[in-house]
Amino acid sequence: MSSSLSGPAEASKPKLLDQIRQLMRLRHYSLRTEEAYVSWIRRYILFHGKRHPRDLAESDIASFLSSLAIKGQVAASTQNQALNALLFLYKEVLRRELGFIGETLRVKRPAKLPGVLSRAEVKGSAGTVAGTISIDGAIALWQRVAAARMSAFTR
Repeated sequence: MSSSLSGPAEASKPKLLDQIRQLMRLRHYSLRTEEAYVSWIRRYILFHGKRHPRDLAESDIASFLSSLAIKGQVAASTQNQALNALLFLYKEVLRRELGFIGETLRVKRPAKLPGVLSRAEVKGSAGTVAGTISIDGAIALWQRVAAARMSAFTR
């Protein structure tokens, strides 16, 4: 009497997103980071018609990131988070070194203006206020200084 079983049942390999979760938990990533990375990787896969990431090239990463900048109108930090999720996927999960990702339209960070006046600006503003201290005068002065600083950034 022969058995219909040909051998021990093979343990099926976990799905890609489950592998990502498993590896992130093994490396003690925060739950929020795990959720964010899995979400970005899922969006990347869906963007490319559910093709497996191992079958995609660096140019596909570039097109996804550029799409985020153009169609998604995301902030620079959001685009960087998506890039880091994909780097984790390729380097840590798929164990594939990436080459040059290519021409990617990157979102520019807005120029930051300091909210505090320097000593020289305070001394220079003392003459313009001419001893009169009012809220309206202080606001107008701050706006002039901020505009001057902004024009220095755009030169």
